[in-house]
Amino acid sequence: MSHSYKGRMLEFNVALNEEKIDLKVLRKLCFSGIPFEGGIRSLCWKILLNYLPLERALWDPFLKKQRELYAQFLRETIIQPGIAKTNLGLSREDVTLEDHPLNPNPESKWNSYFKDNEILLQIDKDVRRLCPDMAFFQRATEYPCQLIQDPLNKYETLRRRVEQTTLIAQTVNCNRSGITNVSSVGKMHCLHPSGEYDVLPQGSEAHWEVVERILFVYAKLNSGIAYVQGMNEIVGPIYYTFATDPYSQWKEHAEADTFFCFTNLMSENMDNFIKTLDESPCGITTRMESVYSALKEKDMELYLKLQEQNIQPQYFTFRWLTLLLSQEFLLPDVIRIWDTLFSHQDRFDFLILVCCAMLILIRNKLLEGDFTANMRLLQDYPISDVHAILRRAKELQDGV
Repeated sequence: MSHSYKGRMLEFNVALNEEKIDLKVLRKLCFSGIPFEGGIRSLCWKILLNYLPLERALWDPFLKKQRELYAQFLRETIIQPGIAKTNLGLSREDVTLEDHPLNPNPESKWNSYFKDNEILLQIDKDVRRLCPDMAFFQRATEYPCQLIQDPLNKYETLRRRVEQTTLIAQTVNCNRSGITNVSSVGKMHCLHPSGEYDVLPQGSEAHWEVVERILFVYAKLNSGIAYVQGMNEIVGPIYYTFATDPYSQWKEHAEADTFFCFTNLMSENMDNFIKTLDESPCGITTRMESVYSALKEKDMELYLKLQEQNIQPQYFTFRWLTLLLSQEFLLPDVIRIWDTLFSHQDRFDFLILVCCAMLILIRNKLLEGDFTANMRLLQDYPISDVHAILRRAKELQDGV
């Protein structure tokens, strides 16, 4: 470990052990990258995402309250009407003349249950393929949710709920822009053929199942937006960071802590996921155009080249901005970018500059390329050195 790295570790430890965290000092430290050692990154993200209070004395009672609140959310949202676990197997209950599976009443628990299944199926499909280049999300967590796994309670795992569900006629995938990928009519699809995923022992659950539960609870509690494809790419790196914390007292509660940090981040980023706000001043269209506005100011020649080729910002910046670049780089690099984004007071404005820097760093290739070659570059970004990208974005911010 280099002397300079030891010095940075010391600076972080000093900043994080103050009775009241100096947010300005912490942000400055985090902007250049956060060490993973000692659970520092996990702790800093919780502070930067406005989850942990700045006063250290408040952490223990606050965390106890929040984790109890999340357990209550699980009790209220992940319950299957008419199904109860018993030592003898599954038994039916709650099926009455007033409320039954065919009840069309919008207030029916069964009606809500079937609508929830539509959302759950999309979440399930998305979380199972999180970070396919690494095995982490397919592995079993050390801390499966005891509330869900307890065989004596009334809660079914979401995995079991999905396995019991098959779609007849048409399989419909809903993405941010609407409905796509409608399968042929009349076929029955088994969602997850046997052998496609390893089966974990009874009482175990994979990390992707934890992410699935976080997203399902979020969708239930935020019915106005529910779940939009791509949210899994935002919650994944947060959960990974918390679930790999070296300290068990933090890692054990990665699910609850991730839920609240994700909720806070989405409260800032939500407008990008609401289609009806696309053309509003706070919508995604305005933010995509902001990338080109910044480029026009910083590199007029490149801006005119993209305009000449009619390469619209929505062709590539939509994904960059809504998913915070999580699909453009490998997970360790995404996490490094997020260190800087989370530490910035105006994180989404700085993201605009990061996108602008990405364009400028490949300007020579873009100036030489035709439409097809340039679209290929922008949709499969060629530079993997995120430090160079962040450094250039900082220079753009400083007017260099």
